[in-house]
Parts: sequence; structure tokens; C-alpha cells
Amino acid sequence: MREAPPAPGVLSSLFPAPCLSAQWVENMAETQQVHAEESSNDESQEPRMSQSRRRFKASNMFFEEMVEMVDILKRVDHDGKYGPYLNPNVRKAKIMAKVVKSLHRNFGVRRSKDQLRKHWSDLKLREQDPYRRMKRVLKKGRKDSGHLRTPGTHKLLKK
Repeated sequence: MREAPPAPGVLSSLFPAPCLSAQWVENMAETQQVHAEESSNDESQEPRMSQSRRRFKASNMFFEEMVEMVDILKRVDHDGKYGPYLNPNVRKAKIMAKVVKSLHRNFGVRRSKDQLRKHWSDLKLREQDPYRRMKRVLKKGRKDSGHLRTPGTHKLLKK
């Protein structure tokens, strides 16, 4: 009832073994050699950060930094209250880039656009008392002089 398995020679004639070309073998040897060199180099070099995504350490913002951020975002209508804009997402990204540059230039602090966007959202929705204080400081600064005066400059002006 059961049939005997065919002889090994019969199977090899029906199903030949896959042929490994010499070129494929050479490519595999080169690939393995490159991986071995990279792993030996990685031990000697410092770990590399990927250039595509830069991470900034999250730290608390000083009140003056927040005032600067709020001033720029309110002045250029980041929320789009005063009209429909073409490409609002591109516009907001450019505005956040300006805020990043301004904070780096004025305070020497590097923050990502995502960190600032989240902090701006938190200020408006969750931290409304500090946000009101900042708006009051900005309004007072504009009333006293024709332009924005950061909170620390009034000390310099009195001297």
C-alpha cells in the first residue's frame, strides 16, 4: 500500500539544487567583509547621531523666553484668527522657525519646533494664569514704549 521513496538520484534529476553563481558568492563575501569593518570601526568611533532627527534636551523655559515666544506668535497671528491664509501649515512652520532662531539668538537656548509648539498649546489650554501674566507684560511693554520691551530691560533703563 505504501510506496517506497524514490532513490536520491531520481530526486536530484527532478529538482536540481539551486545554482549559486560565482558573482553571488563574491557579493556575499564583500557584504560580510564590509559589515565586519563597520562593526570594528563602530567600537573605535563615538556613537553617531542620525542627521535626520536632532534631539534637544527638554528643560523648563524661563519666563522671559516664554514672553518672547508669545510676543512673536501673537504678533504674526500664529493661530490664524485674523483671516484665512494659504498653506497654513507651511506658514506656521515658518513662524516656529523664527521663534527658534529668536530664542537661540536672544537667550542661547536651542529648542525644537515641536517642543515650542507643544509649550504654546499648553500655555493656551492648561496654563492660563502665566499666559495672562505674559499678555499683561506685553501690553504694558507696548504701552510704555512704541515697541516690545522684555521684562528685564526696565532695570537697565532705570540705571
